[in-house]
Amino acid sequence: MTATEPAAAPAVPLPPARSRFARLLPEDPVLRRLSAITLVNTVGNGLGMTLGVVYFTRIVGFGVGTVGLVLTLAGACGVAAGVPAGRLSDRYGPKRVLVALLAAQALCAAGYVLVRGLAVFAVLACLAAVADRGGSAVRGALFAEVLPADGRVAGRAYLRSVTNVGISVGTLGAAAVLQLDTRGAYLTALLVDAASYGAIAVLYVLLVPATPRTAEQVRRAADGPNPALRDRAFLLLTGLNGVITLQFVMIEVGLPLWVVRDTDAPRWMVAGGMLVNTALVIVLQVRATRGTERPRAAALVFRRGALLVAASCLVLGLAAGLPGWAAALLVAAGVGCQALGEVYSQAGAWALSYDLAEDGAHGAYQGVFNTGMSGALMLGPVLMTSVVIAHGLFGWALLAALFAAAGWGMTALVRR
Repeated sequence: MTATEPAAAPAVPLPPARSRFARLLPEDPVLRRLSAITLVNTVGNGLGMTLGVVYFTRIVGFGVGTVGLVLTLAGACGVAAGVPAGRLSDRYGPKRVLVALLAAQALCAAGYVLVRGLAVFAVLACLAAVADRGGSAVRGALFAEVLPADGRVAGRAYLRSVTNVGISVGTLGAAAVLQLDTRGAYLTALLVDAASYGAIAVLYVLLVPATPRTAEQVRRAADGPNPALRDRAFLLLTGLNGVITLQFVMIEVGLPLWVVRDTDAPRWMVAGGMLVNTALVIVLQVRATRGTERPRAAALVFRRGALLVAASCLVLGLAAGLPGWAAALLVAAGVGCQALGEVYSQAGAWALSYDLAEDGAHGAYQGVFNTGMSGALMLGPVLMTSVVIAHGLFGWALLAALFAAAGWGMTALVRR
């Protein structure tokens, strides 16, 4: 090299290429930890949700009607838990309250293996529902605290995709238990579910908030009335989101009954529809959060989802009376349309539930928001069976109109 030639720049080492699996993981370390927590939790949930009713009827020996009555009572208790749990999370911190609720769920799940009498079963089921629904509200407040403000909605979307993966894995495990059909297999699964709650309680303790609350916010949460219950706009938002929440009951209760009783589509379409829904949510939920940064844009995304769900109702309703192959095509199209509507409506609702809440009071607002969802999930089965399924295409059209009204109502609310 001559004196006039410039010295070669030192080579800058390139960062190691991320593997295909690593690229699926979020870069935010807090979100990665939340993803691991969610995966452990939902695998356990997949076991418990799938096996609970079968265990208490087949192994313990309770009647189906008795178990259904107890679970309905537990659901009512869960509806009542959201608001006070959210309020407690503002007063004492969401992490502390959530860990306590998870510990309660672990004890209830472990206590199920000792159930012999109906009274004990009823008490444990009610306590478990209170801890579950209360924990859902507190978890929303925790996300507001540990995730940056501009990453909350995308973070929740990613965690929802992880939730679907975890529940699918847990359901596969439950299928193996059902195939074995022994008391020992059921008890092992229930104890694994209990252990998952204990494990994630420990993992939540290690989370550090991205936006810690100020002393003034803590004082206001402890002294003042619940701000969410006095916020008329937010209460209307909660009601409209409760309406769109009925889509989950539609896909879990309405679709199976409709396919089996009123169409000539093959019965396996019920399971196939659930798989299609799960797969589309896993793939599309994060992408659906784009454009939800501002309330008006989020409301438009919500409306888009509501109208897609409304369209899915009409498509499903038209499947009755058609040949089996045609009915199967319409059911598949209806489920796909519903899944697209689900990811958009959820993304818009999450964004609005944070954007329209007071700073430092996310627990109170998420408590009210989740109570609306819990109420819809409790009342939904009655609506599906007595109105939608009972009246055929007309019932599906009524449900479609309800969803469409919720979508248009949300944009009108946010515009005002």
